[in-house]
Amino acid sequence: MDLSKILTIAGKSGLYKVVSQTSNGVIVESLSDGKKMPVFASHRSSSLEDISLFTLSEDKPLKEVLWEIYKKEDGKPAIDPKSDPDKLKSYFEEVLPDYDKDRVYTSDIKKVLTWYHILLENDIITDPKA
Repeated sequence: MDLSKILTIAGKSGLYKVVSQTSNGVIVESLSDGKKMPVFASHRSSSLEDISLFTLSEDKPLKEVLWEIYKKEDGKPAIDPKSDPDKLKSYFEEVLPDYDKDRVYTSDIKKVLTWYHILLENDIITDPKA
């Protein structure tokens, strides 16, 4: 699964796919509604490829966490990100048993699950080792 061209942009909800390069930024397309917009260097954006989650041992790349959710759910949607915080934490502990409960907040879990659903709808989740 290549998440290098999938971005999260501060202040904007959802995920965006890089579709073109410009001289001072990139053109992205929303994975939710397909709208295109420019993203400049001044925007705080991150590639999902560069995101990892804190665990008690070493940080776990986001794509591996997403794959674990995918395997657990057999390729189906996961728990609703708007579920009760205790349910979310319990679910996340099943997916990533050694996640650092002091540094991974409920809001982080909600984000990961929201991103999982967006990527699942767009058929982007695949085995990271493939």
